[in-house]
Amino acid sequence: MASLAGDIRRPGPREIVRLLAPFPGRAAIVTRIALICALTVLVTTGYSTPDAATSVYIVFFLNRPDRVTSVIMSFALMLLVTAIIGIVMIFAILTIDQPPLRVASMAVLSFGLLFATSASKLRPIGAILAMIVGFGLDELGLAPVGEAATRGLMYAWLMVAIPIGVAIVVNVVIAPSPRRLATSQLARRLRLAARRLTGTATDEERAAFEACMREGDHQILSWLKLSKLEGTLTPADAAPLRQAAASTTAILVATEFAASEPGARLPDACAAQLAETMTQMAAMLEAGGYPVDVTLDVPDRCEGTALQGLVFADLGAALEGFAVPPAEPAAAPAAAPAPEKTAEPPTRSGFFDADAFTNPDHVRYALKTTAAAMFCYVLYQQLDWQGIHTCFITCYMVSLGTTAETVEKLTLRITGCLAGALLGTAAIVFVTPRLTSAGELMALVFAGAWLAAWLAMGSARISYAGMQIAFAFFLCVIQGAAPAFDLTLARDRVIGILIGNVVIYLVFTRVWPVSIASRIDAALDALVAQWTRIARAADARTRGALAGGALAQYGGLRQDIGLIHYEPSWVRPEPEWVASRRRALAELEALEAPLVLAAGRAGAARLGEIAQRLAASGDAHVQAAQHAVDTQAPGAGAEEDRTADPALDALQNVIAKRFGQIADITRPASAKETTTDARP
Repeated sequence: MASLAGDIRRPGPREIVRLLAPFPGRAAIVTRIALICALTVLVTTGYSTPDAATSVYIVFFLNRPDRVTSVIMSFALMLLVTAIIGIVMIFAILTIDQPPLRVASMAVLSFGLLFATSASKLRPIGAILAMIVGFGLDELGLAPVGEAATRGLMYAWLMVAIPIGVAIVVNVVIAPSPRRLATSQLARRLRLAARRLTGTATDEERAAFEACMREGDHQILSWLKLSKLEGTLTPADAAPLRQAAASTTAILVATEFAASEPGARLPDACAAQLAETMTQMAAMLEAGGYPVDVTLDVPDRCEGTALQGLVFADLGAALEGFAVPPAEPAAAPAAAPAPEKTAEPPTRSGFFDADAFTNPDHVRYALKTTAAAMFCYVLYQQLDWQGIHTCFITCYMVSLGTTAETVEKLTLRITGCLAGALLGTAAIVFVTPRLTSAGELMALVFAGAWLAAWLAMGSARISYAGMQIAFAFFLCVIQGAAPAFDLTLARDRVIGILIGNVVIYLVFTRVWPVSIASRIDAALDALVAQWTRIARAADARTRGALAGGALAQYGGLRQDIGLIHYEPSWVRPEPEWVASRRRALAELEALEAPLVLAAGRAGAARLGEIAQRLAASGDAHVQAAQHAVDTQAPGAGAEEDRTADPALDALQNVIAKRFGQIADITRPASAKETTTDARP
C-alpha cells in the first residue's frame, strides 16, 4: 500500500525535484508553448498592439498535449471572445459617456460570466472571458470617445485573436495526433508494469507506475474519441484500442498486487516471461499499431499458491485478450435488457450543472470574485496608479470554487510571482539593454516561457507557480513594441499582482468560505459505490471499465485531502475529521486489487458487503469492517465458498491483514500506548 502520510504533506525539496523531472511528452509541449509565445511577440511587435504581455500569457491556456483538443479549444475561445466583445460594444454605446454606469456594467457582466464559470461547462475559460470583458470596458474609460473606444475594443479582441491564430497554426503543423498519444501512453504503462513485475523498477519508475494507476483510462479514451473525430482512427481499430485501455488497467492492478503482496509474487522465471511479452507489445504500440493474437509461453509453476494462480490468471487473460473486444452475443433476447434501460434512462448532460440554480455556492463565488476585482479596479483608479492594474487581472486568475483550492493557488502564485519578477528584473538589468531587435526579444521570451511552461505543464501541485512565473516575467520584459527596460513599470505590475492576491485571500477566507470537506465526502461516497459495483461485476470488460474510473477518482480524492491543509483554521475541519477520511481512503486502497481480482467470481458479493462499510470513518467503523472480514474468513461458516474458490479466502486474509495495518497506522499515539500497556 502507498504511504498514508505522503498524501497530505506539502512538497518538500525531494518531492519538488521529482515533480520537476521529465516525463514523456513534457519537453514537446513545453517547447511548443514557448514557440507560440515567441511568435506571438513577433506579431504583436509588428502591429504594435497594446497589452502584448497579456496576449503572450493567454498562450498558456490554449494548449493541450494533442493537436485536436488544442485547436478545438482555440476555435471555441475565439468564438466566445468575439461574442463577448460584441456584447461589450452594445454596453459601450450605452455607457461610454457615463463612468458610473460603465463600472456597473463591468460588475454585472463579470458576475454573469463567473456564475457560468462555476456552474456550467464554461468552467475552463469563463474567468478569462470575464477578465477580457473587464479589460475591454476599462479601455473605454481610457478613451471615452466613440472612435477611440471602438479601437480599444478591437485591441481587446486582437489581444486574444493573435495568440489563438498563432496557436492554431503551430498545433496543426507540429503537435502530435491524439491516437499517437494514446498508443504511446499504453506502451508506457506496459513497460512500467513489466519493470514493476520483475522488481527492477527504480524509485522514479515506481512513482510513475503509481501515477498511471491513479490517472485511470479516461484520458486515453478521450484521445481515442478525438482520433475518430480527426479521422486518424478507423472504426475497425477503435474497438480494439478501447479494449487495450481496459486491459492495461487490469494489468496495472494485478501487477501492483503481485509486487506489493508477498504471497502473490510470481516466480522470477514466470515474471520475466510475462515482462518480456509486455515489452514486445509496448514496442508494437509505440510504432502506432497494436498487438493481436498474443500467446503466452510460461512455465507451469506460475500457478503456485492460490494468490499466485489468481494473479497469473488475470495477467494472462488481460495479455491474451489485450486488444480483442468482446464479441456481441448473437442470439441475446432483446427483451432482457429493456427493463434496465427504461428504468433508469441516461441523464443528458446540459450546459449548466445539475445544481446550477439550487446551490448558493455558485452565486457566492461570482459575487466574491466580482467584488474583489471591482475593489481592485476602484483602488487603482482612485489612486491614479494605472501601473498596478494587474491586481484587477489577478483576481480572475486566482479565484477558485473552494477556499482550499484558492489558497493553494494563491500560495503558488505568490511564489511564482516573486520568482518571475526576479527573473524579469534580472532580464531587464542584464539582458534587455543589449537587445537591438524584435528577434532578440523573441529569443528572451522563448527562454522565459520555456522555463515557466516546464512547471506549468507538470503536476497540479506546482503548475500554478509556473503560470504565475510566466505572467510576471512577461509583464516585466514585454513593455511595448520594442525591447524596453523600465524597472518602474515592472515594479508596479508586480505590486499589482501581490495586491490582487492579498485581496482574493481576504475575501475567500472571510466571506462565505467554502471548505473542500463536502466535496471530499461526496467523492468518498461515490468511490465506495464504484468499488461495490466492481465487486459485483459480471465480466472482465465491465470490471476493467469500472476499475479505470475508480482509480482516477481515487487520485482526485487523495489530492483533495491534501488540499484541505491549505484552509485556514476557522474553515478547515477538525484533525479527527481529516484523519478519519485518510483512514477511509486507505481502506479503499487496501481493497482495490482484491475487489478487482475477485470480481465475477463466486463469493464476490461477500467482498461487496465489506466495501459498503467503507464510507464509515471512525475507529469503531474500522473495527466493524475488520469484524466483517473475520466473520467471513476461512473456518467462520463460509465452507462452501472456500471449497468452491480458495483464492477468495486468500484475498479475504489479505484484506484482514491490511485493515489491521491501517488501524495500527491511523490509531492515535495515546491509543497505541494504551493498547500496548493492556497486553499481558
